[in-house]
Amino acid sequence: MSPADAAELLRRGELVAIPTETVYGLAADATQEEAVRKVFALKGRPADHPLIVHLGEAAWAGDWGVLPPAFAVLAERFWPGPLTMVVPRLASVSPLITGGQDSVALRVPRHPLTLETLRWLGRAVVAPSANRFGHTSPTCAEHVLSEFGSSLAVLDGGACPVGLESSIVDLTGSRPRLLRPGQLSRAVLEEVVGPFALAEGVVPRVPGALDRHYAPRTLTRWDNGVVPEGRWGWLGFASRGATAEVLMPLMAEEYGARLYAALRELDEAGVEVIVVERPPVGPEWEAVADRLRRAV
Repeated sequence: MSPADAAELLRRGELVAIPTETVYGLAADATQEEAVRKVFALKGRPADHPLIVHLGEAAWAGDWGVLPPAFAVLAERFWPGPLTMVVPRLASVSPLITGGQDSVALRVPRHPLTLETLRWLGRAVVAPSANRFGHTSPTCAEHVLSEFGSSLAVLDGGACPVGLESSIVDLTGSRPRLLRPGQLSRAVLEEVVGPFALAEGVVPRVPGALDRHYAPRTLTRWDNGVVPEGRWGWLGFASRGATAEVLMPLMAEEYGARLYAALRELDEAGVEVIVVERPPVGPEWEAVADRLRRAV
């Protein structure tokens, strides 16, 4: 399927799985409310869980939200890329997209096939991860097919190079707040807009913020030094003699790019439990640690 084909399906109100640099998204034309409802239904996604609006270029953002000064600074530096910005929504934006909130989440993905699709379509899409709600996110077309089968159209763009969902920054207050870590670390973002406020009190609901998320179907737990009985899987840096093992790289970005594929591999290995070695501590590991904490 070509980007032009994908755009035509989206224009007709159909769903298409699209590649981004982070994970594959389950896309629907953001201007068609019935198409957006299909996303919630297929994923089994709660109605109050907001969606991220994916734009073809930064100039489209003004059609969706009220843009504070920090928005332009961050967009200039990091878009297209793995950064989502939450801004006050315009009255014309459907509350279905925002989970009933007064804010909307926006980003421009960095994948040539999806950007081409958006330009053929000429308008934005919503695109949460193309998996059942709460399950491990897909980072290649095969993962999407394993979730939904061949009935869902997939624009195959190969493996996602980042492999973790975007960083989410809240711009609705007087100072930016980091609501979800991603490849773009807090330190990198603060270099551009200054120190973040603490994400405390009432903050916008955003994707991926539940305590249990990104999770394999197999019971998953942290390593406590005790070898489980029976068949078990191991996700770590050195072999432990498990029934099934995936050994991970020591660099945080490489680990993040591999993480979801590794969890899916172990989930399909027929083990009774997946044991995870804790990652190193440090700002570069913040996103990996966040995803693992929600998976175990």
